[in-house]
Order: sequence, then C-alpha cells, then structure tokens
Amino acid sequence: MDYLPLFLDLNDRPCLVVGGGEVAARKLELLLAAGARIEIVAPVLGAHTRRLVDDHGIPVQSRVFAASDLDGRVLVIAATDDPAVNRQVFELGTARNMLVNSVDQPAISNVIFPAIVDRSPVIVAVSTGGRSPTLARTVRGWLEARLPARLGALADFIGARRRAVQQALPDVPARQRLWEAFLRGPGAEQVYRGDVDAAAVAFDALLGGAARASADGVERRPDQGQGTVALIGAGPGDPELLTLKALRLLQSADVVLYDNLVDRRILDYARRDAERVYVGKQRSDHGVGQDGIHRLLVEHARAGQSVVRLKGGDPYIFGRGGEEVEALAEAGLDCVVVPGITAALGAASYAGIPLTHRELAQSVRFVTGHRAEDRVNLDWPELAKPGQTLVIYMGRGGLAEILARLVEHGMRPDMPAALVANATLEDQRVVQGTVSDLAERVVAAGVTGPTITLVGEVVGLRRPG
Repeated sequence: MDYLPLFLDLNDRPCLVVGGGEVAARKLELLLAAGARIEIVAPVLGAHTRRLVDDHGIPVQSRVFAASDLDGRVLVIAATDDPAVNRQVFELGTARNMLVNSVDQPAISNVIFPAIVDRSPVIVAVSTGGRSPTLARTVRGWLEARLPARLGALADFIGARRRAVQQALPDVPARQRLWEAFLRGPGAEQVYRGDVDAAAVAFDALLGGAARASADGVERRPDQGQGTVALIGAGPGDPELLTLKALRLLQSADVVLYDNLVDRRILDYARRDAERVYVGKQRSDHGVGQDGIHRLLVEHARAGQSVVRLKGGDPYIFGRGGEEVEALAEAGLDCVVVPGITAALGAASYAGIPLTHRELAQSVRFVTGHRAEDRVNLDWPELAKPGQTLVIYMGRGGLAEILARLVEHGMRPDMPAALVANATLEDQRVVQGTVSDLAERVVAAGVTGPTITLVGEVVGLRRPG
C-alpha cells in the first residue's frame, strides 16, 4: 500500500494554498467544503479563484511565496504552474513535518487528493497513488452510479439511534445482527424514499423484538418482518437504459420475478444467489397468469424477502403494474414503483422518430392494439384526428384492422406510419410506410418479436437507413 487512506478533520484549521489559477480553485472548493480556514498566496488570481475569494472572504497575499507563509499551517497545497515553486513549497513544508500536496505531482507530495464520492456523512475516496487521476475519476463514476443519493440520510438515521441500540442491546453481535436486518429490510428503503417516519416505525419494531430476545437470553437474528416489493420498469430492452434506482434495487433483491419482455442480460445485474422466477405471458401462452403473479409477490414478501418485479418498459403503461400494486395493498404490503423508459420512447428514439414536433404533432396518444374477443375497440374518430402522434402497443396481430379503421374515420391513407420490432436491441427492425400499406409491408418483412407502431406526420421525418 503506497498511501494510508485517512480522513482529515480540517474544520476551522489553518490551510495554505500557493497559486491562484484553475488548479488552485478546484482544491479551494474541497477545502471550503471541509470547513478549512484558508489563506491564498498568489501574485495573480484567475476568474474562478477570484469568485471563490469574493464569495467566501478568503484572505489573499498578492505576492510570491515566502517560507514564512508556512507558519502554523496544517495542510499546504502547491498549485502553481511553476514546478520550481511547487518543489520549494514541498521541501520547506516536509522539513517542518507538514502535510503537503503538490497538485498532480505525487513525487513532490506527501499527501494526495483522492477522487471523492460525497454522500455526506458517507464519504468514499478513490486513489491510484497518483498513477492515473483519470482512472480514479472513472472508478468514482462507477461508485456514484451504485450508491443511493440519500445514503447520507440513512447514515444520519442510524447515527441518531446508535445510543438507543447500545442501551437496549449490550451484546455487540446482537447489535450487528440488528443493523444488518434493518439495512436489508424495508426501513432502509423507506429512508431512501424520504419516508423517515415509516422507517422509524419499522426500526422501533425491529429493536423491540431484538431487545425482548436479548432479555430472554435467546440468540437469534432479528425478525425483519415483511419484506419489500419493487415494481421496476426494465425499459424497452437495452440494459443500459435501466435507471440507477432500478439497478440498485435489482442488485439487492432476494427474488426477481421477470416477464417475457425483459432482456435476459438485465438479469445478470441481480445477485448471483438471487432466485429468478419467470412469470412471462405471450399471446398463445398465459404462463403463470396475473393472479399467480400476485400470489408469488405476496408470498415472497411475507416471507421477509426483498422482491423485485421486473417489467418491460414502464410498469404503469400497459404493464398491469396498477393491478399488482392493488393486490399488494389488499395484502397489506407496501410497494416501490420505479419508472422505466417506455417502449414507445425507446422505439421512437432508436428508430429516429420524434414523438412530438412543434409544427407536426402537439400531442401523443398511447393505445393498446390488443384484440379482445377478436376485435380492437378504440375511439377511432379521436385517434384519426390530425396534429398528433399515435403510438400503438401490442398491435401487430390486428394491425391491418387498426390502420383500416383509422382511414375509415378520416385519416389520410398516405399518413406516414412505421412499425418497430425489438426496439433498442441489436436486432431492432423498422418497417416504414403509410397507413394504407404498412400492414402489407410488415407481413412481407416477416417481422417477429415485440412491436410498437407509430402513426403520424412525425414518422415522415425519419430517414430510412
């Protein structure tokens, strides 16, 4: 290990920055965030540094560096564009056993600044020992994507209850089991959602049970009670279109229920030991059935497990997410709904078709082309009106009937239309035509897979490729 990672308390402690350019400004921002008492020595200040000085009242010595500037400092940063000055600061500072950082010059530094993920009070620091700041920033980006935005709020929640836990549970292993149960249970997710009151109720129940077990001399894991359920929109297919929240919940799930529209690569983001349950339904195969899905969600949650229901697109757009939330509510179970990029948005974007356009389409209609009793029942006069974009889900089977009915109710036969199959995936296909000939073109193309049909003037903006 080249460097020992430490976290330094600089609150109201004297620090010196030598230099006034952009490099110095970046370090000034970090020192200000840490509450340091800063002084700058520099003949000239850059615009960014000048703004920080003016905004925060930082004292400035407008001259070249002198050895006496080091007096009484805890940390010194050499941030000039003159290597000789930076070396002088380093040599004089280390002779006084001071902490000295020469920016981007690890050879003349005895401390280095890491790349920082700030979820205060949770701080994560990444360092490559000065070998590659770019790599450190890249790793920081990976961590930023994995850590919840409200992780600091969770740390505050726990910190406020540590003393109560210590008093109720004198045994250290019992306290550890309690915190592990809380972090894996619904309470932590409630804090992430900002529902601290509900989290407090869940925590108090957990602590009460653990305290009773401790008083009885029973060593057991705290009962984390009912588990959590998250309905997650997996997007139209491309795994990189998952939201950060969806990824975090998926990676912490005990059980993952997924349907036919979820790309299997998305399942690779789940824990290796997570149970994966296929509950897909297709036109000719109803699989588990909706009632069976409801039953599985309730059973796993009541067993104290963290359950994720992965749904293609968005749970609340023709995904029957509303029905699943209702079933969970009837069972007394809470549910987190994580929106996903809809199939319509994914198909339109990847096909190069804008859904709205100031001159062509001022509204968008989402409808389902699913055939009930072998008929498609829609408000045809409204759908045939101009100045809008029509998005048809699950319409391939009844496409000819749908397009013919639109023409019957006043839509121009030459209105541009396109069908997108397997949207956002490598095998995405786009069949483009008009409402009068698209159905024939689709049959001739032998299209398979999930489809979205787009109808409107905006389709004509696409350039076939």
